[in-house]
Amino acid sequence: MKVPHLARALVLEAQARSPDGAGGHVVTWEALGLLWAEVAAGAGRDPAGEEVILTSVPYRITLRAAPVGSAMRPVAGQRFREGARIFTIQAVAERDASGRWLTCFCREEAPR
Repeated sequence: MKVPHLARALVLEAQARSPDGAGGHVVTWEALGLLWAEVAAGAGRDPAGEEVILTSVPYRITLRAAPVGSAMRPVAGQRFREGARIFTIQAVAERDASGRWLTCFCREEAPR
């Protein structure tokens, strides 16, 4: 297995809830840290919704593994940010038997 080329700096973010002052909450994103990764795009698609058309592209993002339970180990529901680009994490799996690398299955969606 070839060693991934970790050339892109991505910020790992998790959702945080803050009170909105009216009894509810506001969802914000909080940075957990910077991770270096290899980003590979898959085949894109252009599904039409009722009101909005989204361009959706799957990505495989590979990075060094962190121990299970570590705040720096990505989990589904978190996201990566690279400038204005957002990659939503859908699933995370170990890439190799030794557990040195993780593959995050992500989606980048941008309104057209």
